[in-house]
Amino acid sequence: MYLHKLKIGNVELKNNLILAPMAGVTDLPFRMIVEKFEPGLVCTEMVSAKALYYGDEKTKMLLNTNGEKRPISMQIFGSDPEVMGYAARYVSEIADILDINMGCPAPKVVKNGDGSNLLLDLNKVEEIIKAVVTNSKIPVTLKFRKGWDNEHIVACEVAKIAEKGGVSAITIHGRTRDEFYSGKADLEIIKQVKNSVNIPVIGNGDIIDEESAKYMFEYTGVDGIMIGRGAMGNPWIFRQIQYYLETGEKLPKPTLKEKYEILKEHIELAIKERGEKVAINEMRKHIACYTKNLKDASAFRNEINHIDNKEELLQKMQEYFSYLF
Repeated sequence: MYLHKLKIGNVELKNNLILAPMAGVTDLPFRMIVEKFEPGLVCTEMVSAKALYYGDEKTKMLLNTNGEKRPISMQIFGSDPEVMGYAARYVSEIADILDINMGCPAPKVVKNGDGSNLLLDLNKVEEIIKAVVTNSKIPVTLKFRKGWDNEHIVACEVAKIAEKGGVSAITIHGRTRDEFYSGKADLEIIKQVKNSVNIPVIGNGDIIDEESAKYMFEYTGVDGIMIGRGAMGNPWIFRQIQYYLETGEKLPKPTLKEKYEILKEHIELAIKERGEKVAINEMRKHIACYTKNLKDASAFRNEINHIDNKEELLQKMQEYFSYLF
């Protein structure tokens, strides 16, 4: 009933469980790991439209999809309509779906008028959407928060502007910018957004397991769900939710052996993509998530936080998991 194919413009997703774009997290290696567990769609980390406009090679590398399953969504952020239009033309040559970020709460993003700062200017929201939709050859989606703060709750207005502007689907995160990731996501506002438009609405916020996924569908009536932090160190969540929604039963939790194998593969993919030193440094946050709540995990993490050598890291990891077995 809740699990089904989802059509976004002319792109049909095999299911309506989607990996959220997360800065510094949803890079190519992480997406490839998640894809093993059959999400309907994955999204790149957000990229700066301005950086694409000026031809920044590092930014272009964030859009590398070599070896990935399709479809893939790519997310851009910015507040200059002309620059966003350029980025839309660039990205629509390589992606299947183009997502506009109007939700990022990070200070370095909002101080430039980007991300969730756009929710303070609905005319600018309209301009950005028009520029992106006009210049894109692929379906455009929009991800945004309920508002800037409790005095500026604009989610339903933004949803209507998006629909009118030709956006094919929207994702609503049930928090204001002020809240960042604190407190609980507001499912009531997600429900209101769902009831205010006819395009597909995807619910986002606090989906960490089978029950929270089902409740998001049940309470809000959304067409799909987007999982962000709940997938960090837990790519199995997509398979688990799919099975639960289909059968009403839960799959067994991944074994220690499965965790070890997936984590090892994730490390190998990251090193192949970024090189040893950079990859190992960036993998520390993922390793922390994979090993969360395991016995003596904090001591293990303290130990590996000083390692920047692949062989040593894999050796320590093998020792730790052998100790757990």
